[in-house]
Amino acid sequence: MEISKLLPDDEAGCAEAVALKNSAAKLDCPEMLQPTARSYANMLRYGWDMEPEYAYLARDADGNAIGLLGMGVNLYDNTNQVWIDVDVHPDHRGRGVGSALFEYGESLTRELGRDTIGYGCVDLPKADAFARRHGFVQKAVEVNRRQDLTGLDYGVVQRLYDDALAASTSYELTKLTGPLPEELLEDMVTLTASINDAPKDDLDMEDDVYSPARLRAYEEAQSKSDHTVYRVIAREKSTGALAGHTVISVERERPHIGEQHDTAVDRAHRGHRLGALVKSAMLLWLRETEPGLTQVDTWNAESNDHMISINEQLNYKIVARILAYQKKI
Repeated sequence: MEISKLLPDDEAGCAEAVALKNSAAKLDCPEMLQPTARSYANMLRYGWDMEPEYAYLARDADGNAIGLLGMGVNLYDNTNQVWIDVDVHPDHRGRGVGSALFEYGESLTRELGRDTIGYGCVDLPKADAFARRHGFVQKAVEVNRRQDLTGLDYGVVQRLYDDALAASTSYELTKLTGPLPEELLEDMVTLTASINDAPKDDLDMEDDVYSPARLRAYEEAQSKSDHTVYRVIAREKSTGALAGHTVISVERERPHIGEQHDTAVDRAHRGHRLGALVKSAMLLWLRETEPGLTQVDTWNAESNDHMISINEQLNYKIVARILAYQKKI
């Protein structure tokens, strides 16, 4: 078996990686959304916010792709950590491929001078046993939910919006696509950092660190990946303070697919139903501007009861439970 780095300009290699991921997902969690070859290459180029991911393909003696190691190397915060994903083609499981990729990822982590590896896998008994056998300790559960817009009752959405609007008369909404206006940038740094109040459970993680440069990097990465970013921002009328926001990114390659990137309310402005307000306003807006959009995926800690309760009102259903592990090396 040979393991080699996958570069984003390797179109054939990215296509092989995606085919392998699809084969693994078909067995492990067929409903989970998988990238296209193009979007996978863009993650290797730009990442989420110009923090590119890394990938390594394992091939057998005949050159067939049999395993894939993905690595996220934090640059903005938690710089002692690396997060990995491991996929093994179903036809090659039980032959040491996954173990070899784990060991390879650990070696790369040591070379980077980092001391913690994070790992996530679908909640399956064999996957859990595999992680624990390699010294990982489960620290959290993340849940992937999907909103089916074709079956969404927009009467429910409108009522949620109307009720939230009545509870938040001191606030007004701003809708934006594309880059943030310069005059909002500094305040958006503070508001975006509100996501740090979301549950981390037992994960050994520092708060995310945001800056104007990082927000601009996020916009750049999404634009270069051919995604349209929609924002709904709640602002306090009397002070102009930014109080809450929600962000959805829509793929242009697959315009029926959207992803919830953020929803957060500043601690000083909670208790006015701003989370429900911005999320319902977003849906009503996207119904007009993205008529081809049929699904939106979101991720939450399983313990995030407040956000989950809003999502369940908006026709989100569970797609997958992901067990999150960490290991000190």
